[in-house]
Amino acid sequence: MKLPIYLDNHATTPMDPRVLQAMLPYFTERFGNAASRNHAFGWEAEEAVEKARGQIASLIGATAKEIIFTSGATESNNLALKGVAEMYAERGNHIITVATEHKAVLDTCKKLEKHGCKVTYLPVRPDGLVDLDQLRDAITDKTILVSVMYANNEIGVIQPIAEIGKLCKERGVLFHTDGVQAVGKIPVNVQRDNLDLMSLTAHKIYGPKGVGALYVRRRNPRVQLTAQIDGGGHERGMRSGTLNTPGIVGFGEACAICEKEMSEESARLRAMRDRLKETLERELDEVFINGSMDHRLPHNLNMSFAYVEGESLLMGINDIAVSSGSACTSATLEPSYVLKALGVGDDLAHTSIRFGIGRFNTDEEIDYVAHRMVEAVRKLRDLSPLYEMAKEGIDLSKVEWVAEAHH
Repeated sequence: MKLPIYLDNHATTPMDPRVLQAMLPYFTERFGNAASRNHAFGWEAEEAVEKARGQIASLIGATAKEIIFTSGATESNNLALKGVAEMYAERGNHIITVATEHKAVLDTCKKLEKHGCKVTYLPVRPDGLVDLDQLRDAITDKTILVSVMYANNEIGVIQPIAEIGKLCKERGVLFHTDGVQAVGKIPVNVQRDNLDLMSLTAHKIYGPKGVGALYVRRRNPRVQLTAQIDGGGHERGMRSGTLNTPGIVGFGEACAICEKEMSEESARLRAMRDRLKETLERELDEVFINGSMDHRLPHNLNMSFAYVEGESLLMGINDIAVSSGSACTSATLEPSYVLKALGVGDDLAHTSIRFGIGRFNTDEEIDYVAHRMVEAVRKLRDLSPLYEMAKEGIDLSKVEWVAEAHH
């Protein structure tokens, strides 16, 4: 076993060596531009791109022509939301999304609000799921788009996408999902789920960084988008720019591997996740799972450890790469907005740790991580007067803290 151990696979994944093998020729001897239509170098690149388009489409039940290449999911989210808002402005200006979305969706919505769009940010229930009745009530005759992420990047909660898609279809509203955390991890099918638009990226499924795609439905309904990047009319006029052929080839290969190995892989990762969870729950008291366990990605665990401070905990397990529920930006320690939306109190939000298990993790690593976590939490709690008071049955919410006056 090699240290440090990487358990932050929601942030990014290491590249699968098979993906690298597929990419290598397109950096050197097969260097053509896929848009060069009048010689063999261009044709070869174009053929490679079209093969990858098919591999990506196959994984999500789409057709190759419905895959538009981008630089990543952030660009795909921007193209989907801004492209629809501009194209369908005559029809309406109302967009519905969710408070726990990734910033790439929330910040894009904030920008659209500045340009006259009305955006509804739906709350979530304490388990992280959207309330379908609230969504149904939010749709008006001005609603043009609903954007709900497939699976959350922090708490791994999977939304009822097929039901939301059905509702949107009944109401004649376009439906976009940020599918980044779900595709390649759980079965996703754009037909079954009634999806009109879906953002994808390669680096969350053991492919290269800097390449993504947007699925854009071509029939019933045919979705149209206003381009956000102009010049040359590549990608059916929706996204100009010379294609990143090696990256696209890698993206395609990564999807092909997921399609073949996903069911077996997710069973293996789920077993590792459950083993980690059981050990932590058995060895420690006052630990809490954030988000639904029933509707959850198989490789995600997000837990709060009461009476320890998240940042101290991360320092205590510095040979393990995980992410904490508080983003420490310079002066402020703001707890995660996702956890806040679930109604998790600031104290617990600050103590949360996200474990993202991946293709290359081993049982041995999981056992090591469990052992180190238990050790670190116990050590920090030994230093915590609050933990001691709570153990003695003192209700901390009723304690009156006296601030010392500094003269």
